Amino acid sequence: MEYKEEDYLQLSGIQHFEFCRRQWALIYIENIWAENELTAEGRLIHKNAHDNDFIEKRKDVIITRGMKVFSSTLGVSGECDIVEFHRDDLNGINLSKWDGKWILYPVEYKHGKEKRGDEDILQLVCQAMCLEEMLCVNINKGYLYYYEVRHRTEVIITDELRDKVKNVLDEMHQYVKKQWTPKVKTSAKCKSCSVKEICLPKLMKELDVKKYISKAFLE
Repeated sequence: MEYKEEDYLQLSGIQHFEFCRRQWALIYIENIWAENELTAEGRLIHKNAHDNDFIEKRKDVIITRGMKVFSSTLGVSGECDIVEFHRDDLNGINLSKWDGKWILYPVEYKHGKEKRGDEDILQLVCQAMCLEEMLCVNINKGYLYYYEVRHRTEVIITDELRDKVKNVLDEMHQYVKKQWTPKVKTSAKCKSCSVKEICLPKLMKELDVKKYISKAFLE
């Protein structure tokens, strides 16, 4: 199956979706957005990374910023913070403006510390899958750079992670098709959510009208 361009999801949304499906739906379906200190810091960091005119060569490494990527099979498009091209004349691909052959590694910048969940990893893997489809290459790893601790983490791109990306994107497409914003269970991560005052997570614990009437009459 191939998606039409007008049906593409924003690639960055996969991170929001994995963090909280309701947060993602509020932002990407209902077009509701609010900013807090964490999102402001992240926006400033990504502003520096997304310099589309930046190309730098350091010996056998070419570094590009803000490369636009897409996948018609996944139905997604977006930008990579950094894509590094490492010279490998045995396993690499040809680039029109550079001699030799090169292999690719996407690098995603994050403003905080390394997270316990997979949301950052899935975003990086999705970027790799887009690059693979566009350039007919195989990408076996990428990197997450956490700005707060100045630490770069290697991510091995496995078939299991690729399958998870596909499943998550399928679910996202279904939500968009239905224009549905789900309810979710509240948790500690609600405290750091930029849209918590709009989402009002405490109200998730309240009964809806139908259940309230049923409960009142039956009891």
